[in-house]
Amino acid sequence: MIPVITAGIEAQQENFDYLMDELAELVKANNMNVVADVRQRLQKPVSATYLGKGKVTEIAEIARETGAQFLVLNDELSPTQIRNLEKDTDIAVLDRTELILEIFSNRARSKEAQIQVEIARLKYKMPRLRVAPDIKLDQQSASGALANRGAGETKLELNRRTLQNRISFLSRELKQIDKEFEIKSKSRRKSNLPSVALIGYTNAGKSTTMNGLLSLFSEEETKQVFEKDMLFATLDTSVRNLSFPDNKQFLLSDTVGFISKLPHNLVEAFKSTLAEVKEADLLIQVIDVSDPHAKEMIATTNQTLEELGVNNKKMIYAYNKADKAELNYPTIEGMNLTYSAQNTASLEKLADLIKKLLFPGYQKMKFLIPFASGKYLERLNSQANVLDTEYTVTGSLVTAEVSPVQAQYFSKFIYSN
Repeated sequence: MIPVITAGIEAQQENFDYLMDELAELVKANNMNVVADVRQRLQKPVSATYLGKGKVTEIAEIARETGAQFLVLNDELSPTQIRNLEKDTDIAVLDRTELILEIFSNRARSKEAQIQVEIARLKYKMPRLRVAPDIKLDQQSASGALANRGAGETKLELNRRTLQNRISFLSRELKQIDKEFEIKSKSRRKSNLPSVALIGYTNAGKSTTMNGLLSLFSEEETKQVFEKDMLFATLDTSVRNLSFPDNKQFLLSDTVGFISKLPHNLVEAFKSTLAEVKEADLLIQVIDVSDPHAKEMIATTNQTLEELGVNNKKMIYAYNKADKAELNYPTIEGMNLTYSAQNTASLEKLADLIKKLLFPGYQKMKFLIPFASGKYLERLNSQANVLDTEYTVTGSLVTAEVSPVQAQYFSKFIYSN
């Protein structure tokens, strides 16, 4: 693993230690190893070097002693700060934003995720373009015409234009993918199936929870989603159709994880991927209750939801990894579930809570369906919770638990005695 030094300034941040611990986890996720952690108390970053002069000198000495190849900073830095730090420490510099973008770039698998990440990286890179140090910019003429500008500046503008053209091209491709997504979303909405979205901090156990729920209701291994104990194991939203034994169905989606200081360009780029969250009837915020920073993680998730414009959604707070925290589980208090995603009894409790919140309007009704209307009987049997069937001279008398939409659809067959 590549040896790196992490560094940050407190700047009156209440959760500074948490953010630095998180930075170390991000470094680890990028196949790097922290050999030294440097922290400084300042009112605000130094405009030229982010850190104070003494700390910069200290980092340069640590780099020589440890062989560190990168300095990773806890904030997003200006191009000038990065240049000066690289010059003064003699090692490469990564700020928090670029590190997260690097991780996303390595983890993106689908075409959509790859495009989203590349757009975010190009937007980050655009204001940081500079001419190579050995190129001396010529003086601009008074007219300011492109033909009269210095060769170095012309090259810089050409690079910017190349990046902008690439961003425009990728944005058009992403719009086309978004159109295809919207078609799929419309198809799902037409099915009248309620939807549930798993959200929360990266590596809290969303994918494990999804796979656990899938294993309760389906034996198809192809439905399982990728899971691994690392930050941002998956960047793609996965949607699965789940059916309870009583034929109540819903759509379950697993979304990309959140993290503190998620770069704005990434939030913008992933808005289409996170559209499942805005469309959902119910959100399940998965929280790693064994993590000492669980409260900060909840705050980060809620803040990201606000940035996405997601408000006033029904939400289950699912406190996962209760076994690691040595808590009693599974337990439910209102909308709070304490559980372990690897425990069957926990998953059954979660499934019961989902059912209770998603299907409150269901009622038991009787329908008399003529033998000539066999397709309606078939649909009722396949989509509703059929409790009893009697065969009469005029047709099938079915007692079933149905949703308001189903009640309306079968209204002409309602039996009243």
